[in-house]
Amino acid sequence: MTDGPGAADSNGSLRLLLIGPPGAGKGTQAARLSEAYGIPAVSTGDIFRENVKEGTELGVKAKEYMDAGHYVPDSLTNELVRDRLSQPDVADGFLLDGYPRTLQQVEELDDILGVNAASLDAVVVLTADTDEVVQRLLKRSAEQGRSDDTDEVIRRRLDVYAEQTAPLIDVYAQRGLLIEVDGLGAIDEVTGRIIAALASR
Repeated sequence: MTDGPGAADSNGSLRLLLIGPPGAGKGTQAARLSEAYGIPAVSTGDIFRENVKEGTELGVKAKEYMDAGHYVPDSLTNELVRDRLSQPDVADGFLLDGYPRTLQQVEELDDILGVNAASLDAVVVLTADTDEVVQRLLKRSAEQGRSDDTDEVIRRRLDVYAEQTAPLIDVYAQRGLLIEVDGLGAIDEVTGRIIAALASR
């Protein structure tokens, strides 16, 4: 799909953060970019599930919150991500999906990477027209038989996403790391846009 990472540093590693609203195809693009650049996609959801499945100490703690229907607190999420990013398979790069979500987590990620004198190479933000995303999510909900995902509920989720991620986007824009890519269109087209944007950095 590509001859190699366009934004990689001198040793060939590439550390990416992927941000996007619900319904923008973030999960699909994370998998594609992981394959294109030969780096693992690191999703907080996957980290939680893996630790719970393996019954690790952190996983047991996370499961208690999840079983009670609560969000896993920042402190525990940070510990789980720190542990994941210390694994050998991410030494040559990674794609983060779902973390950081708050400014405090941005600072934590800086600290985690700083231990290895590393930093993010780029932050890719998938943009998408709200009305189109709502229609896409309504269609997906209907296919999956999820009647609780109404137009109003979906729009509220998108509002929450915008409120929570706007400060993060501002921080990474100030650092000169931000790449905005239109997340709507054919999957191959969107992947191509991201790779081209990274290559031009």
